Amino acid sequence: MTARQFDAVLLAGPTASGKSALALHLAERFGGNVINADSMQVYRDLHILSARPDASETARAPHLLYGHVDGAINYSVGRWREDAAAALDSTRREGRLPIVIGGTGLYFKALEQGLADMPAVPDAVREAIRLKAEPLETPTLHAWLAKDDPGTAARLRPSDRQRLIRALEIFAATGRALSSWQQEPHSPPLLDASRCLRLFLAPERQVLYTRIDQRFDAMIEQGAIEEVRALAARRLDPALPVMRAHGVPGLLRYLGGEISLAEAIEGAKADTRHYAKRQFTWFRHQMPGWRFISPQEAPEWAVGSLMNEI
Repeated sequence: MTARQFDAVLLAGPTASGKSALALHLAERFGGNVINADSMQVYRDLHILSARPDASETARAPHLLYGHVDGAINYSVGRWREDAAAALDSTRREGRLPIVIGGTGLYFKALEQGLADMPAVPDAVREAIRLKAEPLETPTLHAWLAKDDPGTAARLRPSDRQRLIRALEIFAATGRALSSWQQEPHSPPLLDASRCLRLFLAPERQVLYTRIDQRFDAMIEQGAIEEVRALAARRLDPALPVMRAHGVPGLLRYLGGEISLAEAIEGAKADTRHYAKRQFTWFRHQMPGWRFISPQEAPEWAVGSLMNEI
């Protein structure tokens, strides 16, 4: 019985929790391909701000689904599921171990539990909704959605502009609530969860928050401002996911002279800390069966679990 009898290693956790180092360690030890499950690391426009693996890391093991999407694309969990299916197939054909790593809970849920088949939204409908939404404050969008689709509005945070707009688009295109579509039959899971090693790296909160702050400072030193300046020059729809990445809105406002650099940095750090807190809560409630483990214990435990399969 070998480690390859695991269908995959699934490695989740908040930003700055040490996922990338562990994934690379396991990939080198067990002959694995690292497959991205982070919704921002898919964008080629965001190398620094998404903390995408650098050339020295990608040279040590194959990395798939990193930086393969243009920022002008409204990349969805459905699109990622299609790409992930292809990445898993190619990894298996190579006889290598899939190591899926990231912090986007919906991506992992699509792997384990399948995904409701959503209707395509015509470009004309999407453009009309976004044109109407652009001047509106996000809480106003939430109130708008509450009239059309109260069930979905009740589940979404009033500040989650991206998902609010998506739900409004679905309703405008189909006349049905997003929550109604989500109750339709799902596409099948891509992986059998019982045959996967599933870990959520859970650092002590204050340690994590300190690392988040230090990481963003390092991003600024590495050229995050220049990265956002190049993104701004593309004049993309501000509702696109790439434009909502942590750090991007604040640095755009700094470049536009609206706030100071210190304010932009502190806002980005606060947003990232809040997001990390939500990641802990989401995985505990939505992903039963995952092992929460400290980053210090994870390498030995993961290697031991895989070696016990030999």
